[in-house]
Amino acid sequence: MEKVVLSAEEKKLLRKVQLRSHLVFMAANMVQMEANGMTHTLAPALEEIYKDDPEGKKEAYARSQQFFNTHAVPFSFIAGLVWAMEKEHKENNSVDGQTIESIKAALMGPTAGMFDSLFFNCLRIIAAGVGIGLCSQGNILGTVLFILIYGVPQSILKFIFVRMGYTYGTSFIEMVFNSGLMASFTKAASILGIIMVGAMTASMVSVPLALTLNIGDTSVVIGDVINSIFPGLLGVCLLFWYVSLIRKGVRPTWLIVITLVIGLVGALIGLF
Repeated sequence: MEKVVLSAEEKKLLRKVQLRSHLVFMAANMVQMEANGMTHTLAPALEEIYKDDPEGKKEAYARSQQFFNTHAVPFSFIAGLVWAMEKEHKENNSVDGQTIESIKAALMGPTAGMFDSLFFNCLRIIAAGVGIGLCSQGNILGTVLFILIYGVPQSILKFIFVRMGYTYGTSFIEMVFNSGLMASFTKAASILGIIMVGAMTASMVSVPLALTLNIGDTSVVIGDVINSIFPGLLGVCLLFWYVSLIRKGVRPTWLIVITLVIGLVGALIGLF
């Protein structure tokens, strides 16, 4: 795998692209998704590559405005890779515009699946578990730790990935896919994410059912009976109900409202 040695000018340009890659969701929309973020990230590089070629610059900007959507971390790697391909296209014409668009489209799905599982379904839940536990005790350290655990690693990786994408170029893509590393890592991250979701659901989703049955001189709390048979069953049922509603098109905002209403009404009538 060949690696490019960066010049002083390229290092300066690299820092600009790295910083701009943090604005991946800038002006994101449902038509082009992250296309505006990609264009803004690559703008300094495209201006340098096509500074003497106005028509080529227009075509490059048009390519960067094509529909694009993936996780924010691999976005940086793909931006760096596109930068390398645009440079190769201009200097040697060994990569055409269609190839650049095809590689971008091919990388969207695998990278989104892998990094969504790793960050959204795994690291975010771990960070939230630590943060919520402390914040529920009134400790501001919970917020700080959430940012340190979830936000900082992403920022560091984005800086690294832009450089990797640009310096290693297309040879990195061939190595990852030919070795089968992408598929293995995606599967491993997905399994770990599912485990973490299950663990967080069991420990943090609680349905404190206080409904009581009075049988003679004996009182039976329904919630205690259910938990003695299957601890956390009500929380799991609530989770699956919410998932079914989301699949039917119900927005998460409405789920919050539904939970609030049910909680308030249930508390008033003694259900919770």
